Order: sequence, then C-alpha cells, then structure tokens
Amino acid sequence: MTATTATTSEYLATPNRVVTAANRVEYAYREVGHGTPPLVLLQHFRGNLDNWDPALIDTLASDRRVVTFDNAGVGGTTGTTPTTFTQMATDAIAFLDAMELPEVDVLGFSIGSFVAQELALIRPASVRRLILAASAPQGAAGMHGWAPEVIDAVGRRAPNPNGYLSVFFTGSSASREAGKETLGRLAARTEDRDKATNWQTRQAQYDAVCSWGISDHALLQRVSAIDMPVFVANGDRDPMILPHYSHLLAGLIPKSHVKVYPDAAHGFLFQHHVEFAGDVDAFLSTSE
Repeated sequence: MTATTATTSEYLATPNRVVTAANRVEYAYREVGHGTPPLVLLQHFRGNLDNWDPALIDTLASDRRVVTFDNAGVGGTTGTTPTTFTQMATDAIAFLDAMELPEVDVLGFSIGSFVAQELALIRPASVRRLILAASAPQGAAGMHGWAPEVIDAVGRRAPNPNGYLSVFFTGSSASREAGKETLGRLAARTEDRDKATNWQTRQAQYDAVCSWGISDHALLQRVSAIDMPVFVANGDRDPMILPHYSHLLAGLIPKSHVKVYPDAAHGFLFQHHVEFAGDVDAFLSTSE
C-alpha cells in the first residue's frame, strides 16, 4: 500500500453523490477504488464526508472499493439525526440497501463504531468483517458522557481546530505535527465540499453517546453475539474513548483481536494512516 499526497488525492477529487433510500432519506456519499466486498465507513461525532483524512481513504482504496456516507440528518444527507445508535444503524442499513450492497466490510470510527456494532447485530448477514476504531461496548462503566474538557473541545457550536488537535492527537511534537498535517489535508478540498453538520446533529449524537454509556453490566454481553471476525483498534492516549475499552470490547467479542497504536490519541488512524491501512488490509485479506 502506498499513501498519496493531497494534490493527487483520489478522495479529494471524487464528486459527492446522492442515493435515495426506501426510508425517503437522500444519502450523500462518495466512493473510490474498486473491489468486492466494498469497505463502508461510519463517521465520528459531528463528522461528515470531509472529516475523513484523504490520505487514509486513498491508502485504503488502493486495494478495494471504499464508500463513505453521511447518515440520516448528517451533513449533506436529508432527514433528522436520531438520538440512538440503534436507529442510526437502521438508517445505515437503508443506505446499504439503496446502494444494493448485500455484503460489506465495515469500519466504524468513534461513535461510528457504536453504529457498526448495532449494524452487525441487527443485520449480521450483511457484514463480512468488522473494524472498530476508538470503540467501547454499550453499558461499560465510566462511559456516561465524555470528560468536560473533551466535550468542550469538540462540542462547541463553532469549529475549534485547537480543540480537535487536543483530542485527536497527543501533546508530543510528532503527534501534534501529524495533527497539523491532517488538518491541512481535511481543508484541502476547496470545491464541492460536504454540507457542515448542524447543531441538531451534535445534540442528537451526544444524547446517543450518553444513553450508550449508561452503566449496565448486562448490556456488555450483547456484543458476544457478533460472530464475524473483528479488528479493534485505538490510540494509547485517547482521552475521548479510553484504550482500556478496546481491550474490554475485544475480550467480549469471540473472533476479535486488538491493536493499540503508540503516542496516539483519538485520531490514531489519521496519524498512523499508512500503518493502520496496512493492518486493515491484512485483516480484510486473510482467508480465516
């Protein structure tokens, strides 16, 4: 796998597309690369199509078809953002059906990984392999909302680049420099950008986060029903979804393994995009 620069990025150049689903929602999406099954990505808190690092998407798409989309009510997609991850998963399934994708690999990042868990439980026949990046199981103790400094950094009405850097990257010079490079790539697309997420999406998604994080030991057992192979990954200093939840999650899912990336926070998959994409490729390519 080889990474590309922002000036040669396929993801930056690909147009926004729209597909209408049976739920009457018009989903905004982009797709790059070729291959079957496609890898479908589920986005983080308040993120839209332009919040995926083009370097990561291009590297992933060098070997397969990659599909990114805005779920219901997010960015350029119509409808209203729901307040539960179960409904978000149902909306994601409507998108898959509209795209005529009966079997996919799924990469869920942050709250997208919560949606991915629900999708795999509701429609297991559609998910061949599952990647959960910066994830935690429903009901885990200590997950009821994020630390005040975290939600303040990423939950304000106006965009906050410094807050983004503080949550997605560590304070080391190497990680902070990687964060600045990521921000540059995220801003590199100047035409046909996705519609920004609105305040209703922010509120609904955070309500879903708080509901997901209500401590309930019995709910932890739900993920043991996920029977496809699963790759769980995180940064070793993620302040948003602490890395010990990755180990907890991997311990609950029968066919799973975990990797924690060094000197990395919530944006570990952007900071270590070449290594992470290589790990994803190896995971998706294995015959076991």
